[in-house]
Amino acid sequence: MQKVAVIGAGTMGNGIAHVFAQNDFEVNLVDISDEALDRGLNTISKNLDRQVSKGIIDEAKKEATLTNLSGSTDMATALSDADLVVEAATENVDLKLKIFGDMDRYSKPEAILASNTSSISLTQIAAVTSRPDKVIGMHFMNPVPVMKLVEVIRGYATSDETTKTIMELSEKLGKVPTECNDYPGFVSNRILMPMINEAIITLFEGVAGVKEIDTIMKLGMAHPMGPLKLADFIGLDVCLSILNVLYEGFGNPKYAPCPLLVNMVRAGKLGAKSGEGFYDYSEGPKSETVSSQFS
Repeated sequence: MQKVAVIGAGTMGNGIAHVFAQNDFEVNLVDISDEALDRGLNTISKNLDRQVSKGIIDEAKKEATLTNLSGSTDMATALSDADLVVEAATENVDLKLKIFGDMDRYSKPEAILASNTSSISLTQIAAVTSRPDKVIGMHFMNPVPVMKLVEVIRGYATSDETTKTIMELSEKLGKVPTECNDYPGFVSNRILMPMINEAIITLFEGVAGVKEIDTIMKLGMAHPMGPLKLADFIGLDVCLSILNVLYEGFGNPKYAPCPLLVNMVRAGKLGAKSGEGFYDYSEGPKSETVSSQFS
């Protein structure tokens, strides 16, 4: 397995492409527009510069990584010789099903098709392909070049051979692959999202303020980041989407998203990427200023 195509040049997609290219795979980053590709490739270049400045890699490794990277808006051509295709599009069921139909159509029969989905059923995704045994989840964590975990999700029909291949491949990337089965939210978000939702409910009910909630969880529970700040960086729309998957998948009211989260997403307050969520990011992504809505 030497050639990899990554669908989606956004935050997760360019991070996944970065890691594969840095580990000597030939990577084709695919998106629908040249502008999106340029943003993704520029982000990779800047992140490589940051690694050089920190002494993580040298200049030669940076140049080799960039040489391993290419970009394309032509999915059919980009996927034709790929050994592995990793989808990293928006967390939307209909979009992912469409993309996987295209991935199945354009990829060679022996290629493995993986999704970076953080909550959507791999079994449902695999069902739109002619190769459900070769469909698997590779849920990377953000930021991909830094975080060690890859949550490897087996769909109902995923074969032992496919799972073994992806587990070994993830180790070659310097990651720690951890296998789990295909149920709503898998492991990471089945546990994380109810905690984030409970933090939002705690704010909604006036138990404590934004900074107070985050400080208690950071200092009291040794979390590196408070749950409200973390929600902002994940994206409040993504948090809402995952909670809806959990709620619909289990039919349990404990997963019902807080009305405050629903309203914030409706209002376009999506966190760091929109400039405001529970915190105000007008001064930059490291801002600790609480949004005026909650101050």
